Amino acid sequence: MGAVETGPAPGRATLLPDPEPRTIRVPVISVDDHLIEPPDLFEGRLPASLQDAAPRVVEDEDGTQSWVFEGNRYPNVGLNAVVGRPPAEWSMEPARFDEMRPGCFDIGARIEDMDLAGVWASLCFPSLVSGFCGAVYSRAADRDLGLACLRAFNDWHLEEWAGPHPERIIPLQLPWLADVEVATVEVRANAARGFKAVSFPEFPAQLRLPSVFSGEWDPFFAACEETGTVVCLHTGAASWAPLPSPDPPFELLPTVFPVNALLAAAEWLWSGVPLRFPALAVAMSEGGIGWVPMLMDRADYVLAHSASGTESHAWPSDLLPSEVLRRNFWFCSIDDPSAVSQRHVIGVDHIMVESDYPHADSSWPDTQDVLAATWGTLPDDELRAVAGGNASRLFRHPLPALDDWRRAGAMSGLAP
Repeated sequence: MGAVETGPAPGRATLLPDPEPRTIRVPVISVDDHLIEPPDLFEGRLPASLQDAAPRVVEDEDGTQSWVFEGNRYPNVGLNAVVGRPPAEWSMEPARFDEMRPGCFDIGARIEDMDLAGVWASLCFPSLVSGFCGAVYSRAADRDLGLACLRAFNDWHLEEWAGPHPERIIPLQLPWLADVEVATVEVRANAARGFKAVSFPEFPAQLRLPSVFSGEWDPFFAACEETGTVVCLHTGAASWAPLPSPDPPFELLPTVFPVNALLAAAEWLWSGVPLRFPALAVAMSEGGIGWVPMLMDRADYVLAHSASGTESHAWPSDLLPSEVLRRNFWFCSIDDPSAVSQRHVIGVDHIMVESDYPHADSSWPDTQDVLAATWGTLPDDELRAVAGGNASRLFRHPLPALDDWRRAGAMSGLAP
């Protein structure tokens, strides 16, 4: 790792021994994992005139480590990196890099952890100074610096995170949200370099950007459609779910986390974006799937009732809203056992799984076991589609033959 401006060293957290490798039942592509930006991410990646202003990790007198960018601090929130630690130690308190499992920020260790859990490939969102969609850079007071940082992150992600193991990591870019024209140029250039997806705020208006209803993002969406770049709307990228009370317990926030995805899908549906760009693919990252049938039923009902009056805008399509949701949207599940019986209502070919490594919600290292417990009763073709086939098709990322992967696993000491 790169140099860290240090103070006194605190006590170490407990890092548990490596778990036993889990049995590989079916190849899994996790469409929502996270990386913790390593301290050396920006070193040598900005123009010389801007390098000294790049984000850096500093350590305070109390031992807390934080990213600093334009005078603002971005601590390593503890729950963002808790895999491999006892649950009794989990908290929101800032964590140091030496208190994290190395797979959080080191790609070699990450691949080993993916092997332990039986995850073939992973789509990784940032967690800390970048935010889920790069909004910190787009809001920079110095726009040239912000854009240089964004490009530095994308270069690092492609070269250092995905580059050493291209068969295991699906490249995900961050967009330049401060200028639609620049964002459009960037997404085309990045697609040509091999990026398969872009992380976009689910509610741009919450970041004081043009909303999805404004039409101002249409050139960007057109570029995503033309290049096959999947637009990933990660829950919480722009804001947490609206809470009616000012003093809720923490447990309420993760409980209603999927409400953000429901609201975002409804907004994007009624915005007309998927109608103007019928080949645009939208993935509701870390959104869950239990709410999807309810939204489909309600949207169709609204079109036939409330949306029939003079106050409504005409629905410019012969497709029902539910059919547009099944065509343009993909839905992502960590563990939604009650929704399995509704899979054909949702569209079994548009359901994907995620492990959310290394966050507190993560199924690691039991991703294969969770998949088997929730989806294991499905017919084999449906199980393979949900586990990795749908993601393979959406992100154009090949899956290995299961027998080949099992043989490779046995050779490297993994469970057959």
